[in-house]
Amino acid sequence: MSWARIMAPLSGGQGDRAAVAAAVTLAEPFGAEVAGVYTPADVADVMPWMGEGFLGGVQTTALESLKEAAAAGEKNARAALEGAGYAKGRFIALQTPVWAGLSAESRLSDVVVFGDDPARGRGPLAEAFQQMVADEQRPVLVARAGLKVGGVVAVAWDGGKEASRAARLALPLLEKASHVIILAAPKASSRTFEPAKLQQYYAARAVTSELRVLPDSGDAAPALLHACAQAGADILVAGAFGHPRLQEFIFGGTTRTLLNSDQPSLFLSH
Repeated sequence: MSWARIMAPLSGGQGDRAAVAAAVTLAEPFGAEVAGVYTPADVADVMPWMGEGFLGGVQTTALESLKEAAAAGEKNARAALEGAGYAKGRFIALQTPVWAGLSAESRLSDVVVFGDDPARGRGPLAEAFQQMVADEQRPVLVARAGLKVGGVVAVAWDGGKEASRAARLALPLLEKASHVIILAAPKASSRTFEPAKLQQYYAARAVTSELRVLPDSGDAAPALLHACAQAGADILVAGAFGHPRLQEFIFGGTTRTLLNSDQPSLFLSH
């Protein structure tokens, strides 16, 4: 298996260069394209009265300011992508409707890469992160410092739908890993599952893995993070439990703990 297109949503802000660098790190071992997708604030969302056919002086001034900010952001985002010097980089600037365009681009991408701030619900791409994980159910990489492909990858496994989907979609990453560790915490799960099942699934696909059954009960997230630290894991593969969008950035307990951690980088799928 392989990946051919890695997508990095860009805001035109300071975090873009780190996001592009992470996307390139993920793409290079596969010779994949990096699509830097500029995702500006959508005028249609910010100014819902535009459809009424009348713009007063204040509204017109605000609209011009938004257009200027979008143009400046696009220039910065393009510079971030071009500055990476990656031969297979492709820049895309979204127009209204921005969210529909972002969804369309993600559906034809193998992985969507974000930096740490959007994953923690901060900055202009926080809503885009939620959209990719919870709404579009796309595989997402949350890139932390020291991200690398070809190191130790841990897979959180509880036999559930989300964890199973993440474990399957991460196969190209696991094929490049130096060591794969399956982390299972049966005492922390409400479901009954056989930890060795995933190990057998990987073995049938020529991926050798080590199985570690964690003794901890209660919240699985601290046990997973502790096990990752002990193993020196560069990336943790896990299922994400996204909730429908309300008026704030919401994820469930285990996922929230993982997103608020500093290490390791996360490969998530809902």
